[in-house]
Amino acid sequence: NNVAEITFTTKGGRVYSAMLKDYMAQDKKTPVMLFDGDDASMNFNFYNKAGAIQTKDYFFEAVNKTDSSVTMRLAADSASYIDFIYTLKPDSYLMNFEIKATGMEDKLASTKYVDIDWSQRARQLEKGFTYENRLSELTYKVTGDNVDNLSAAKDDSQDLPGRIDWVAFKNQFFSSVLIADQDFDKASLTSTPQQEGSGYMKNYTADMTTFFDPTGKQPTDMQFYFGPNHFKTLLNSNDLSLSQKDLELEDLVYLGWPIIRWVNRWFTINLFDWLSGWGLSMGVVLLLMTIIVKVLVYPATYKSYMSSAKMRVLKPYINEINAKYPKKEDALKKQQETMALYSKYGVSPMGGCLPMLIQMPVFMALFFFVPNAIELRQQSFLWAPDLSTYDDIINWGTNIPLLGNHLSLFCLLFSITNILNTMYTMKQQDMGQQQMPGMKLMMYIMPVMFIFIFNGYSSGLNYYYFISGLIGILTMVILRKTTDEKKLLAMLEARKEKKNQKNGGNPGGGLMAKLEALQKEQERLQQERMNKGKK
Repeated sequence: NNVAEITFTTKGGRVYSAMLKDYMAQDKKTPVMLFDGDDASMNFNFYNKAGAIQTKDYFFEAVNKTDSSVTMRLAADSASYIDFIYTLKPDSYLMNFEIKATGMEDKLASTKYVDIDWSQRARQLEKGFTYENRLSELTYKVTGDNVDNLSAAKDDSQDLPGRIDWVAFKNQFFSSVLIADQDFDKASLTSTPQQEGSGYMKNYTADMTTFFDPTGKQPTDMQFYFGPNHFKTLLNSNDLSLSQKDLELEDLVYLGWPIIRWVNRWFTINLFDWLSGWGLSMGVVLLLMTIIVKVLVYPATYKSYMSSAKMRVLKPYINEINAKYPKKEDALKKQQETMALYSKYGVSPMGGCLPMLIQMPVFMALFFFVPNAIELRQQSFLWAPDLSTYDDIINWGTNIPLLGNHLSLFCLLFSITNILNTMYTMKQQDMGQQQMPGMKLMMYIMPVMFIFIFNGYSSGLNYYYFISGLIGILTMVILRKTTDEKKLLAMLEARKEKKNQKNGGNPGGGLMAKLEALQKEQERLQQERMNKGKK
């Protein structure tokens, strides 16, 4: 059809190759070939009194050929045969696959099942082996339950006790999926990682059983999906399912943990599609997405900043308390008086944490969305030829532990902006409250570690974090310049006086007051224990 070309072989009557017309291989000259030849195999075991009839050992005859369908026939005689009927849907990556027996009642056992042996060596289709390997995994859908997968990092196998709807041999951006209308049973699945440089990512195998009627009264209905891991394409393919079940094929695109997946599904993807519809370059689309996300989380950013600013203007009072209790044995009294001070002014040291937590699902959503967005594949921006993989401005050929064989410029820029952002943030916090030396050191180490962590990630993701960091620094600078700390302190003083009047001269109240009371109670109990020890 217009999007795929499927080739068959009469040996075994199986699919021989799958080519996707709208996506190019890494040479950008030929379409993506998911597999061909011996890279994939499919064998069906039918049974009679003599044992198993393995279709891989027989030649089929191609009959009823059209542009979009073909029947592969394995004949015992002119009136007895098994048909494999393949029908490729128009403008779709789905292909119906029907197995139907005719006149085979006396030639096959009365067993109501057929065994299937399916395997495929998943090719390396992207530039970065390590990252594609991380996102290439054998995935399956448990009937009436969730989508699950075997390990992508190591040899893994699974014998599934229940029934499953489908099995997928998945690459980062493309999948081969076999779907059973009557479910698969007794599935035994294996995934074996291949060596870098071999041209392959994984060796996948799936041995399983499905319904088969040797009388031919009811056909065996299955479907293949040979296509992209594109969320809405997979979602729409569910509507073409032969069964009434929700296949949840869209879960082949991993969008993160439940709350993050919800953000991606209903916000990120729709925003991305809307901006992409303008015909802009993908780099500009990511830039606009970053700006929009920053605008949406600005109220939480502002609240977090103001909490830090309030702590900063109270720093002289905190210094007085520190000078009043210089000894380590007075640490409890110092903490108690510090909390009392915060309570008087209606300030919470934890006030900036909740707004930061609110922002996290949005920022994490793009961490999962960008590497799985096939729209970024082979899309260039500035010096990056492909936003879906790393932009190696320097490549030294030899693998260095933790770093790899290259240096990504967007990753380097992201890490630098993170260091600058950390320096500015720590400077502001030092003006407001004391930081533990170990915590400060960790805050500076993490941005450096990002170079090693994200160097092999997609340049689109590093670009997003780089732009996000720049906007973050700019936002903090503007807020710092526009915040009148004298007025802020005056506002806090007025709040303290108002609380004093409201509480009859007692400035207590609120969470800080409760914490202060709790500390006083602990101090009282500690004193009682000391007195009992002396007696």
